[in-house]
Amino acid sequence: MFVTSLTQSGPENAVEIRNLSKTYKAQGRRPEMKALSDLTLDIPRGSFFGLLGPNGAGKSTLINILAGLVLKTSGSVNIWGHDISTDTRAAKRAIGIVPQELNIDPYFTPSEALEVQAGLYGVPKNQRRTEEILHAVGLSDKSHAYARTLSGGMRRRLLVAKALVHTPPVLVLDEPTAGVDVELRRQLWAYVRKLNKEDGVTVLLTTHYLEEAEQLCDRIAIINGGQLIACDTTKHLMGKLDSKRVTVMLTEDLADVPDSLKGFNVALIDSRELQFTYQPSLVRSSDIITAVQSAGLKFAELSTQEPELEDIFVQLTTKTQDPVVRP
Repeated sequence: MFVTSLTQSGPENAVEIRNLSKTYKAQGRRPEMKALSDLTLDIPRGSFFGLLGPNGAGKSTLINILAGLVLKTSGSVNIWGHDISTDTRAAKRAIGIVPQELNIDPYFTPSEALEVQAGLYGVPKNQRRTEEILHAVGLSDKSHAYARTLSGGMRRRLLVAKALVHTPPVLVLDEPTAGVDVELRRQLWAYVRKLNKEDGVTVLLTTHYLEEAEQLCDRIAIINGGQLIACDTTKHLMGKLDSKRVTVMLTEDLADVPDSLKGFNVALIDSRELQFTYQPSLVRSSDIITAVQSAGLKFAELSTQEPELEDIFVQLTTKTQDPVVRP
């Protein structure tokens, strides 16, 4: 719909980051702080890419560098083949940023806000798609209402619309569903998915909702302490955690875990539920089932639970001890 022809002929990587570092200089009593340290990362063209990390990991600093709001200390960043330092204007035209903050002029209507934004990017009036974009984000019926009358979810969608006025091949969503109700969140993701799948827009997402990243992203990078600690396809990343759970629902009450099962990592959740946590590389689920049966226990139900992205995230970010100071 918007940028298909452009994205089909773009560079292999929509964003290329090489040895990127950012150090905030000491100010007053605040010591020098290193937010990013030698970060190298590729975001493939057409991907739905998740950027995850705990608070203070360096995500916001990276997004602000991409947006041109923060100057890097060293390293290089290319957006759609344009260096942000030597080809700044072209790099900025290639990216649309949806910020966390709802920074919208309350006295502008959505239609006016998009017209102003398009003017700032130098989009000729005969090439502006104000009505088309407002319809796409579900704001057609509010196009002439003052922004101050819009709900939080509508304002969030207006931010997405503003980021699209100049037809960027790269869209950055920084915590886009914070404070948005479930239904509006669903509508927003349906639209962004369409941009990604049908129009080829490369999407970079930061979110605290890990289930969103797991469902939406085809690749995920995790940063902690300003450094990249993991980057892979979502499927491969999920497979790196050597841990699974088996839950056994018993037919009769149990006062304690039988001695023959205490060699496993097992917990009696209530009188009729045993939960086993095991490493597939060392133990098979069939071994657990055999052991339960050998203990003379009968079960009514058995279920297995695959690792979730949250498990991966916690494992990687808690075991990473990094000396980098976070701002």
